[in-house]
Amino acid sequence: MINKRKIGTEGEMIASDFLKRNGLDILERNYRNRYGEIDLIAKDRDTLVFTEVKFRKDELAGHPIEAVNVGKQRVIRNVARHFMYNKGYDDDTYCRFDVIGIIADGEDEPDITWVRDAF
Repeated sequence: MINKRKIGTEGEMIASDFLKRNGLDILERNYRNRYGEIDLIAKDRDTLVFTEVKFRKDELAGHPIEAVNVGKQRVIRNVARHFMYNKGYDDDTYCRFDVIGIIADGEDEPDITWVRDAF
């Protein structure tokens, strides 16, 4: 049986390492509140970056980026709003919403697609 949480955690670790290599500071992983969850929250200089990570072993069900639909975007926005309020960020804080899609079959290096300001 496939352990989706374990697979998701693996994808988030790959994404977290990728963002660090690209100069971002990871603030939170798997931030949860009553509205839902955001996989990664980072800082890119003065910008808060809320990142959704989608991990697949292949593209048979489509590219992982395509899984972040309007409903998921709404959840992420609500969670982000709650995070900013609870952590004391004001309305002038610049933020963006990124999506990282990872395709990894376990044999080669993962194929990582990073969409900045995705929605």
